[in-house]
Amino acid sequence: MNIEGSVALVTGTSRGIGRQFATQLVERGAKVYATARDPRQIDVSGVEKLALDITDPASVTAATEAAGDVSLLVNNAGVSVYQNLVTGDLGQIHTELNTHLWGTLGVIRAFAPVLGRNGGGAILNVLSAMSWFSYEGVNSYSVAKAAQWALTNGVRLELAGQGTLVTGLHMGAVDTDMMAGFDIPKLDPADVVRAALDGIEQGRLEVLADDWSQQVKTAVTDPASFYTQVAR
Repeated sequence: MNIEGSVALVTGTSRGIGRQFATQLVERGAKVYATARDPRQIDVSGVEKLALDITDPASVTAATEAAGDVSLLVNNAGVSVYQNLVTGDLGQIHTELNTHLWGTLGVIRAFAPVLGRNGGGAILNVLSAMSWFSYEGVNSYSVAKAAQWALTNGVRLELAGQGTLVTGLHMGAVDTDMMAGFDIPKLDPADVVRAALDGIEQGRLEVLADDWSQQVKTAVTDPASFYTQVAR
């Protein structure tokens, strides 16, 4: 699809990757609905701000009513609670799954008819290299992202008939507030978003934004070798 002249809705635009999506979509000539739980926190110029809590069905419904011309949906909103599975806080784990899985699915279910009426358009789900591997201390995030990846693959099949492109974006560590506590090399959010939007325009089903994502996807076919490397 052509981003110029499209109408995009981006979830979670108050900071980080979502803010970059809103900014670059405006630069590429799209009309942009920038959403957040508190739209007062959105500081991107040239967008229409909307309140949206993706875990609240009433909020999602209100967004579809306010943005009935959407042709590109970017599911970016997310959370990381840094929990393990066996001993972690179940309430926090539910929060992650409610956001990444059920929240994303709720938004897609609400906007799929909108996209269909507007010619099909595209959906971009912001995933992670952790869709494909686990790591001690953040295993709940891996579960949530793996579920979101499976969701992406499923709705791609279901929406093909109405001409909707469904693309998954995977990347390693990105320099955002979510990763502020990790002293490791990080990607520039602007580069990640640029790769994702280029991928949408190229009609790609999956965008691997960095070498790490590519290595993980290749290596995970051999769990014994991969997790030995991770442990090191």
